[in-house]
This record gives sequence, structure tokens and C-alpha cells, in this order.
Amino acid sequence: MLQIFNIKITIYLCLTVLRRAFSMFDSEKQGRIEKEKVRTILNTMVHNYDDLELDRMLDSEDAEACGKLNFDSFVRVAIHFLEEDDEKLQKELKEAFRLYDKEGNGYIPTSSLREILAALDEQLTPDQLNEMIAEIDTDASGTVDFDEFMAMMTGD
Repeated sequence: MLQIFNIKITIYLCLTVLRRAFSMFDSEKQGRIEKEKVRTILNTMVHNYDDLELDRMLDSEDAEACGKLNFDSFVRVAIHFLEEDDEKLQKELKEAFRLYDKEGNGYIPTSSLREILAALDEQLTPDQLNEMIAEIDTDASGTVDFDEFMAMMTGD
């Protein structure tokens, strides 16, 4: 069961990072960004990509030929080019961890993690949540540090 949540959390965090990047470049808050801004975002997130392939994808996602993509189209393009090498994955997970470590203490309280897990699957019982938290919080500290978070997200 925990592995399914790893996938759900990974997707949720990836979408959160992509939403934040998209919002930063959607300065007029119209729900669309220029294709060149997509290229700029990918330059910061992806080490190597094929420019011609990106051009083809941008053109295919720009169905209205207006030079802009909505968030869903942006996600389809970005996901296509995101490669998971270890260094990059760790960097992305650190950024995701910081989203939940709001006070910068170096840990996420298990109470916050419980809320996240419950929001991802409203059918979880309190016992199931306790079991999952116990599996994630390996040192039973009541907090999840980055190493525990990394293990949860990567399944290691």
C-alpha cells in the first residue's frame, strides 16, 4: 500500500513543482504561457533535450496556434522531457521537501504527513494511516527528516 502512495505523492509533488514554475511565468495570470517560456523552464529543469523534438511537441500542444500553452499542455511537454537521474531526482525531492518543511527545521511533522496522505486517499482509516506513518518514520521521532522522506519517495 505504501508503494501506491509513493507514486501518488511523487505525482502530486511533481505537479506542485510544475504548477509553481508555470505560475511564475504566467505573469498575467491568464492560465497560459508563451512557448518560449516553456523552453526557459525546461532549460532549468532538464539537463539535455532535443530542440527539434521540443519544437514539434510545442507545436502539437499549441492547437490554437496562438504561441501559448495552458497548464495541461505544459505538463505533457515537461513530463516528456523530465529524466530522472539520481542527482536531479535528489534536487527535486529536496525542493519538494522544503515545500512541506515550512519552518525550515529540516523535518516534516508526521501530523503534516498524515494530512497529506489522508488528502491523497480519503478512504484510509486512522489505523492504516498510523501503520503508514510508522513505516515512514523509521526512528519513531514524530518527524520525517529528509533521509526518511527520500526513502519514502524512492522506495529505498
